[in-house]
Amino acid sequence: MTSIKIAVVGLGRMGKRHVHTLLYRVPRAQVVAVCSSDASEIEWATSNQEYKDFGIAVYDNYDNMLAHPGLQAVWVSSSTDVHACQSLAAIKRDLHVLCEKPLSTDLAEAQSVVDAARAKPSLKVMAGFSRRFDASYRDASLKVFDKKAIGSPFMVRSNTCDLRDDTGFFVRYAARNGGIFVDCAIHDIDLSLWFLDNPKPKACWAAGTLQHHPELKDLSDVDNAVGIVEFWGGKIAYFYCSRTQAHGHDVCTEITGTDGKVMVNVVPKRNNVVLADSLGLRHEVQPEYWERFEDAFAVEANEFVSAVLKDTEVPLPLESGIMVMKIGQALQHALLSGEVVRFDESGERLH
Repeated sequence: MTSIKIAVVGLGRMGKRHVHTLLYRVPRAQVVAVCSSDASEIEWATSNQEYKDFGIAVYDNYDNMLAHPGLQAVWVSSSTDVHACQSLAAIKRDLHVLCEKPLSTDLAEAQSVVDAARAKPSLKVMAGFSRRFDASYRDASLKVFDKKAIGSPFMVRSNTCDLRDDTGFFVRYAARNGGIFVDCAIHDIDLSLWFLDNPKPKACWAAGTLQHHPELKDLSDVDNAVGIVEFWGGKIAYFYCSRTQAHGHDVCTEITGTDGKVMVNVVPKRNNVVLADSLGLRHEVQPEYWERFEDAFAVEANEFVSAVLKDTEVPLPLESGIMVMKIGQALQHALLSGEVVRFDESGERLH
């Protein structure tokens, strides 16, 4: 087998981009179908000449798409609230799955995906934590773990801050994403577990504010929030999430160790151009997530496809997404309740 036939479900901004990446940057993937339940997305896809040129079938019913002749894998890029059910349906049909983060907005439902994947070890099922495939984060990992450049890491400060959206898209999306920590901070939580060597959480607390999207109050959410996680063993993570940055997409991470620290993208830059004029020196920032991590998504897709074709382990264990969700939901609860959420030494939440 020299290539795999893959379908993409969800044709929002990210789904369309994943299709484009698979078509042009993943030589051993063949996109054979796409699917959406949104009428406008279906209309767009059926009239898209590029999809016609590549012979991509367009479905408005997910079960029908899963029955596409010869289909081998599904890329789930729909809204978070249907990630689990769509992944489970694909696994049931013996299809490989790459599901965008997180696996669900519900922890038990996410665990059901992990259990279903374990029951079929021949399938490759992976959650898409794309920052693990970014060249800068991988270089930071080499410095932290292989070169021991900062001694023993004990603290991670990480933020995901999106460009302010005045179109109304984000508010509509927020109703289905599980809250700012489950959606916006999910990558930062994953990075903290990675760089702190998978510690168990001990306590979580959080605070938030509404500055630009007061309508989020009705959804029990905020547009800016800070969360802190204390881990057993003396390690700490600090997260800042924002949906309202004026300057662009601002994602950075600092890993502090006993002998120094590693910083990734602390001063975000679109490229290496600096403008010097009467106002001083300045540069542009990427406007959104895709421009910062487009290459990472391509690496992720190629490594997933390679795991399927070579029958090797997927590059990121599916189970790792469960602890990320536990922490994300704990931070969301702490945000809304004002309470400190505590865990036992095995990482199980105390009630």
